[in-house]
Amino acid sequence: MASHQSQLHRVELVLNPRYKRSGTKSYVFLMKKYRFSPTLEGPYTCSTVAHHQGKYGPQQTMGGKTTMRQYVLQKKKSEATGTSKAAGTSGDQIGDVPAEDVQNDSQYLCKVPIGTPGKTFNLDFDTGSADLWLWSTELPAATTKGTSHAVFDPSASSTFVNTPGSTWQISYGDGSSASGTVGTDVVNLGGIVIQNQSIELANTLSTQFQQDTSDGLLGLAFGSINTVQPTKVQTPVENMISQSDIPKNAELFTANLGSVKDANDPDKGVSFYTFGYIDKAALGGQTPYYTPIDNSQGFWMFDSASAVVAGKTIQRSGNKAIADTGTTLCLIDDSTCQAIYNAIPGGKYDSTQQGYIFPASNTAAQLPVVSFAVGGKQFVVQKEDLGFADVGNGMVYGGIQSRGSNPFDILGDVFLKSIYAIFDQGNTRFGAVSRMEPTQNIAVPGAGS
Repeated sequence: MASHQSQLHRVELVLNPRYKRSGTKSYVFLMKKYRFSPTLEGPYTCSTVAHHQGKYGPQQTMGGKTTMRQYVLQKKKSEATGTSKAAGTSGDQIGDVPAEDVQNDSQYLCKVPIGTPGKTFNLDFDTGSADLWLWSTELPAATTKGTSHAVFDPSASSTFVNTPGSTWQISYGDGSSASGTVGTDVVNLGGIVIQNQSIELANTLSTQFQQDTSDGLLGLAFGSINTVQPTKVQTPVENMISQSDIPKNAELFTANLGSVKDANDPDKGVSFYTFGYIDKAALGGQTPYYTPIDNSQGFWMFDSASAVVAGKTIQRSGNKAIADTGTTLCLIDDSTCQAIYNAIPGGKYDSTQQGYIFPASNTAAQLPVVSFAVGGKQFVVQKEDLGFADVGNGMVYGGIQSRGSNPFDILGDVFLKSIYAIFDQGNTRFGAVSRMEPTQNIAVPGAGS
């Protein structure tokens, strides 16, 4: 593909200047996003209770108009009676999770012009969801007044068309939500101009969403999990394909995460997404490894039946994983997670942090080489990403944590920063090329380079 075309179809990422890493807050966000229950002790938990239909959150019909609704809750020690307000949590009180306890912000943002004339929005690109929603002038004035957000004004775009009767809602089990109306407009992704793309305009944002510093979200999962009612809409990538905006032999997008223009990280180049082509320079002379995906749940899901920790292979028969660019941490099964921190000097589980931590003083030589299977090939996690966030007292919160009751691994940025990821929608497959130095892979049996 010609270099000028490559440049047109490339979207560079920028670091969110207001993003501050917090391991526990990121973990709570994932509990809310994927609605799993923790299997290890900590200050946050999940509770499933009966509610009438029509409320927020995932619902499982029990008969009549009653459903089961799952909450993410904060546990607090009872000071008055020492008794529990919820079964099975003796000595604790249960309360809603405060907004400040949730990490909503994305570390990376992408600039996307929308409308005519185009107005640029800083969006979170998320392969774990399938909605394109924006802050809009339909929000209450009290919400948008004085905000630093770019706010979409449908009356200011000559190409905006309202979609009567359509609504959308992203909601979590604790009642936090974003919702609103739907329309279509022009969306420009790296020079690819998508016509009549459905965009979702927020007219309500709960406090958790208001605290997010992005201007909205662009979902890159499959449209089957889009939330627009009464009829789901196509995602930007699905529209690129149906409108022939990208070549038939390149119905894909790619993600090169972790390398951004940053004074603290000047030697790693630029983070970016591409649409409709594979960046040859990012391959580093390697041939991509591909594995089939199962998109029946709307995710980029593939087999991940083994892991390697410090040279020891851990078999995980039947295990699945998803690639999620909207997630910072990696969440994996408990036994593999335990094996990783057993191999780190001073590694331990800290219930107050609701996660594994280890001494920040560990050198790279002391940290184990960890890899996860993508299909039939191992890909190594960069050692620098094994530690995610400072928790004080010379300890760091690990970038790999327990997935709790979730039935599959969630491989977020901590893993994706180690590879050049290829999301091949046309061929329903996921591709990967290791960005590690070859010598860092040799020590791991079966590890891919």
